Amino acid sequence: MKKSLLFPLFMTLTISTFAQPTLRQLWQSDSLSLKGPESALFDPTSQSLYVSSMGSGSIVRMDLHGKIMQADWVTGLHSNKGSALYNGLLYTAETTAVAVIDVKKATILKRIPIEGAVMLNDVAVDAKGIIYVSDTRTGKVYRIEVDQPSLFLDNIPGANGILTVNTDVYIVGSTTFLKVNANKEVTRIADGFESGLDGIVMIRENEFLLSNYHGILYFVRSDGTKKTVLDTRNNRIMSNDISYDSSSKTLFVPSFSTNQIIAYEVQ
Repeated sequence: MKKSLLFPLFMTLTISTFAQPTLRQLWQSDSLSLKGPESALFDPTSQSLYVSSMGSGSIVRMDLHGKIMQADWVTGLHSNKGSALYNGLLYTAETTAVAVIDVKKATILKRIPIEGAVMLNDVAVDAKGIIYVSDTRTGKVYRIEVDQPSLFLDNIPGANGILTVNTDVYIVGSTTFLKVNANKEVTRIADGFESGLDGIVMIRENEFLLSNYHGILYFVRSDGTKKTVLDTRNNRIMSNDISYDSSSKTLFVPSFSTNQIIAYEVQ
């Protein structure tokens, strides 16, 4: 009797362990309206996307069907990349500073310079309003509290995507995926990725999608298991700093090389 009960349990655990999401393309934006989109940021409040059009130094507002709402929502930025929203403000990484934008007024309020920065890349804000920003060229992550930057972590080659979940900070380097807890203890979740990791989103508890800017999307669990779920390198479609709408299970993927945003349903 015990043997007959154990077999179905084993099968259930096996299916759970190796099940992975699939992606179904919903739409792709035209290739004329954006210039070098490095990141797409989903905003649940306005139900729109803020796209860092790095090639034009602007942020473009796009609806959730890939249509441009405001081509010049904010201009005058410098090599703007990853962005994050908090309490009516949008923070975006320029080369050596974080620009702070008033969302309602669509104006740049100020810039927070990071001394010694070379190429700031991604931004995340935690529930307390503390800002984290990566510097890919120096392999560092900075923490900004009350407009005062300080070094949070270093020695992360290719430091790029950042995600905050409760008191944890998730970071990707060029080939590795890390978690840092409130005590700054670093856990290496997974490594051995092809060089070029870029963005992170959480799709379910302990389950993530990671982008590689060359054109790869990975599914990764907190136990370190990982699978490739999409590879568009042969079509020269990149996968840069991604964003996710958990309510509709939609993943938004910027392609810097083709000047597009591509949306996928995560199934």
